[in-house]
This record gives sequence, C-alpha cells and structure tokens, in this order.
Amino acid sequence: MAFSIDQFRLDGKVAVVTGAGGRGNSIGRAYALGLGKAGASVVVADLNAPGAQSVCDEILSAGGKAIAVGVDITKPDSVKNMANAARDAFGGVDILVNNAALMAELGYLPAVDIPLDQWNRILDVNLTGALNCAQAIVPLMRQRGGGKIVNQVSGGAFPAMSVYGISKLALVGLTTTLARQLGREKINVNAIAPGNTMSDAGKSLTPDESPFVKLLEATVAMRVRGQPDELVGTLLLLCSSAGDWITGQVMHVDGGWVLRP
Repeated sequence: MAFSIDQFRLDGKVAVVTGAGGRGNSIGRAYALGLGKAGASVVVADLNAPGAQSVCDEILSAGGKAIAVGVDITKPDSVKNMANAARDAFGGVDILVNNAALMAELGYLPAVDIPLDQWNRILDVNLTGALNCAQAIVPLMRQRGGGKIVNQVSGGAFPAMSVYGISKLALVGLTTTLARQLGREKINVNAIAPGNTMSDAGKSLTPDESPFVKLLEATVAMRVRGQPDELVGTLLLLCSSAGDWITGQVMHVDGGWVLRP
C-alpha cells in the first residue's frame, strides 16, 4: 500500500486519554486536543473531573467530539465505569493513552527512606493504574478488531535514578509484555518517553535554576526543554494506521537527552 498523509487521520476512532484534565498546560491536555484535531472522538479522563470537563469543552468548541469522565485509575470499578462511558457515548474504544501519573507530587525522597505506603501509592498509580485501564479497555478493542495502547513513560527511567524513574521503567516492562501478548490481535502497544517538558507540572518540579536543568544543559544534544505539543506528532504516529508496524517500542522525544542505538 502506497503511503498517504491521510494515514495519520483518526476519523471514526475513539480515544481514551487518562490524566487529560490536569494542571493547565499539561501533556494530557495536549494529547487530548491533538487526538481531537486528528478526528478522533476523545474520552477526556481524569481524577480531576472539572479539569477533564474543561479540556472536553476545548475539544467541543473546536468542532470535535468528546466527553469528560472522572476516574481513579487505581480503582478497577472506576476504570470500568470509564470504559462503559466510552462505549455508551461512542460505541467502543480504539485507542488508550495511559498518561495519568504521579510526578510533581513525589519530591526527591531516596528509595531507602521512602515510606512503604508512599512507594505502594506510586506504583498503584504509575504502573497498576495503566494495567487496570488496559484490562478494562482491551475487551472493547477486541470487539473492534484491534487497537493502539500508548503508555507514558519518561526519560527519567533511562536509567532509573528515582522512585518515579523506577515506576516508569516498570511501565516499560508492562509495555513490552502487552505488546508481545496482544500483537497477534492487532493491538499495538508502545510508549513515549518525554524529556524535560515545559508543562506546568514539569516547570514546578524542575524550575530553570534547578541543578537538574543545569545538568541537562551540559548533556542534551539539542534543546533541553520542549513543549507538551511537541509530543503530539509521535502520539499520532503510534495511534494511527501510519504506525501499524510499530509495537513494543519506546519513542524518546527529548531533544537527544537519552541517546540509544
């Protein structure tokens, strides 16, 4: 089949994006808006239900299709309700973007000092939450003959040097496992690993004067920081038919922070 730019379109597809109604200029918001602009009907899902509604309204005002759903991804019943809302509104699900995560809330506690309840909470959200969503959404993808799952990991997992990084490296493991197990069902599973992004959460965690940003300035090949919108092109590749032969991969969008063969 000859390549066509239309392969990047998502008309008729239904996408669920978790963590899409968070803090202001967020990656989840950029993902939801980008999918809507590409033609997908978007389920804007977030623990912050008013925030989800705000992003939903942006999509609707631009002429797209969307609903807002409040969800706690650590609770399987809540996730099941989200899946049911997507099915009831749009007939099914083709795309799942597991974007919801704890990051700015974590601080920098060393692993040897972190209370186990905090450790468990991080893994519940950043790892098990993605599994909960996959378990609820994959049956809907099977009904439609396939689908795309994109997990949000992080450049901070390569190598992991924080508890946050550990959780994201574990999510890479879930990505490759699901890719192998679901590939013959035409369900692609990939991950995006952003670099230091100028989202509101990213700026609060690593302000311009932070030692981490100074370290990146000495090591990153190109620009040290990017905007949330700069991740959307990679997302559309992985969610569209243009990326049908890509699975089990981590796509680094980071200006050359993590350089891999």
